Amino acid sequence: MIATIQISIDGKWITAGTFEPVEGDIARGITGGGLFEYDMDFVLPHMDDVPVWRVGLRYPVNFELYRSTKWPAFLLDILPSGAGRRGWVRRLGLKNNEAADWQLLLNGAGNPPGNLRVAEAVIPPAGSHPGFTEEEIIEKKADFIEYAEARGAVVAGATDVAGDAPKFLLVRDRKRRWHPDGALEDRHVLDCWLVKFPRGKTEADLTVLRNEAPYYEVARSFGIRTGHPLKFIEGALFIPRFDRMIQDGRLIRHGLETLCSVAGIAEYGRRGEHSVFCAAITDFATGKEVELREYLRREILNVALRNTDNHGRNSAFLKYPDGTVMLSPLYDFAPMFLDPEGIPRAGRWGKELEPTPGRPDWGKVAESFSPHTNAQETRAFLVSHLEAVERLPETMRKCRVEEEVIEGVAGRCAEIATDLREAGKG
Repeated sequence: MIATIQISIDGKWITAGTFEPVEGDIARGITGGGLFEYDMDFVLPHMDDVPVWRVGLRYPVNFELYRSTKWPAFLLDILPSGAGRRGWVRRLGLKNNEAADWQLLLNGAGNPPGNLRVAEAVIPPAGSHPGFTEEEIIEKKADFIEYAEARGAVVAGATDVAGDAPKFLLVRDRKRRWHPDGALEDRHVLDCWLVKFPRGKTEADLTVLRNEAPYYEVARSFGIRTGHPLKFIEGALFIPRFDRMIQDGRLIRHGLETLCSVAGIAEYGRRGEHSVFCAAITDFATGKEVELREYLRREILNVALRNTDNHGRNSAFLKYPDGTVMLSPLYDFAPMFLDPEGIPRAGRWGKELEPTPGRPDWGKVAESFSPHTNAQETRAFLVSHLEAVERLPETMRKCRVEEEVIEGVAGRCAEIATDLREAGKG
């Protein structure tokens, strides 16, 4: 009846606290009530409450008993979902409903992204497995799939919908052989990756995935915070992870928390409003104005390049050992308007600020920031991107985005440029 929450600090796992669902609420899963409490032995040496030591930014390190009518939102960041959830449900012989959530937490949250885990779910390193070649990963050989599922290395797809394809959390050893994340002892890890495949079997699914790497380079050219380049190899996208780094021979796990969690949204699939996430940035980011502008810059590009999958679980904070809290590098940024399932715009500014989906009123958006930033300066910041938006089709060609995709966004780029020009007249 208790889940032990551990946190990785300076390369070492430490018990941070415990979560206990309310008796009788287990069948309700994440919609049921629960209690979280920091461990006394954790609180005493961490009373200065550096953000990276918190299990969630809304949970300062103290002796308080945190009661909630739903599970704490940070648990949803580590609970298996999408393809990963389906794999665990199958392995555990459960029905895929709310009643399965507790067993999924206790079994499937042993090695999620970020620096949290559930101690009861930890699977010890595998020992002397030889690993897999890149070709075996790309071809999704049966032995690899079986081993990855057994290690819990299959994670959610991009949109938490039933048709998503699996992503795999993988690491390479020093011989450059591939293993599921968590299968190696930390000291043997060379680097850490996320590898994903098309969401479906259509040519459109492959086009979306194939263009994610060049889309990422467009974002880099646009001035957005990005990580290392992505690599598309024969139908698989290899993504270097930014929540892991090797430092002085140790594997360091950075704190990673989605904006949904930071905003206290303890449910899946809810359409988010950007104003809610911007409020979370204002409350918790180290450099509030810098991060608000980073968020705005990303949203300009989301609407111009028609990445409709811009929900609050596709944006996150990184929490660093020195206490810095900032938006992570961009991720899950792709031409989702081409997706055969028709992904609607997941995150919006609300009807007043975005009367037409995908066409925010940038002037009103700037005004909405006025409690935190100067509205005129925000307008000027938005307008400063006008020429870069107009040049996006050219930039996309330079970054090797396919012509079909460019043709699909060229009109929207022109519209967003016009909207930004209007914002400058306020």
